[in-house]
Amino acid sequence: MNPHKVYFAPVGPSSGPDERGAALDRLLAAVPECAVFTAGERVAVKIHVGERANVTHVKPDLVRRVVSWVKSRYARPFLTETSTLYKGERSDALSHLAHAFQNGFTYENTGAPFLMADGLLGNTEIEVSIPGRISEIVHIAREVVLADGLIAVSHPTGHLGMGLGACVKNLGMGLSSRIGKMRQHSAMNPKVNEAACTFCRACLKWCPEDAIVERDGKAFIINENCTGCGECLAVCNFNAVEYDWGTESAELQKSVAEHAYGAVIGKPGKCVYLNALIDMTGDCDCMAIKQSPVIPDVGFCLSLDPVAVDQATLDLTERANTKDLGRTSFPRLDPTVQLSHAEAIGLGNREYELVRI
Repeated sequence: MNPHKVYFAPVGPSSGPDERGAALDRLLAAVPECAVFTAGERVAVKIHVGERANVTHVKPDLVRRVVSWVKSRYARPFLTETSTLYKGERSDALSHLAHAFQNGFTYENTGAPFLMADGLLGNTEIEVSIPGRISEIVHIAREVVLADGLIAVSHPTGHLGMGLGACVKNLGMGLSSRIGKMRQHSAMNPKVNEAACTFCRACLKWCPEDAIVERDGKAFIINENCTGCGECLAVCNFNAVEYDWGTESAELQKSVAEHAYGAVIGKPGKCVYLNALIDMTGDCDCMAIKQSPVIPDVGFCLSLDPVAVDQATLDLTERANTKDLGRTSFPRLDPTVQLSHAEAIGLGNREYELVRI
């Protein structure tokens, strides 16, 4: 695979909204060969709206510029996301959309409608075949698979399981269904915390495998029958369902990379990857806390190669900080595992040509 170009528009170390907007516009205008969408195509714009109290995610005004760029090709963009496994503001479509609109991701502010790619409870999916080394089938959110094209707007941060959370993570975790997320994260089947369980029976009703029964007035999961689909986690309103989240980092990174491939494999030549190297924090935007940046602002990177754009992110943050974003945030994790595995399975190439705009 030949190296792709990574286009880079720099900003100052403490950039403001006007400088950021100008840099992004300059970047989008300067790379016509990346305008891969054509008239009438439905283009998913993958974003992250930030969890409660998070203020460092990519803001609606920058997303609006991306939407306008897609529309300039006479394509039809829509914003999209998927529900989280953990309980929070984004754990199902209703709360997720309400939270997104509260954070300003409305049609009026962005110019595009917002569709949840994985349905009401995170289980609307399509099984996608990939040339993986861990999985041959991955579960991807349905509306992403059905879209004609994709542009991933990613905000690089540290990540407690992967070291780096950037484009590959945004694709792999961010566009997989609940089953896909479970298979990335959890090495064990779920169990019920009896102290928290009220035996409301919601999990019994929704379990597709009838793997949950009553035992001593509490819900009980029969491990042999459980497929790890995550339905019980989605419908429990009392945080009574627990998982073993201790999947070893290297295996997690590889699985995320394979799901990332599943999200884009059906769209050859129709995917664009944009990393916003601004307000980069030690933990990801899923953390419901206000964070401060750990590395000065760098700028925006854009490529047709998701692996190259993440490798460039590591390289550019290392130049700005002596240590890259991943190792600054979680020194004991190796964030390049995800990129090496992604390259090995054919998702992209870690070699790239940096083009400064």
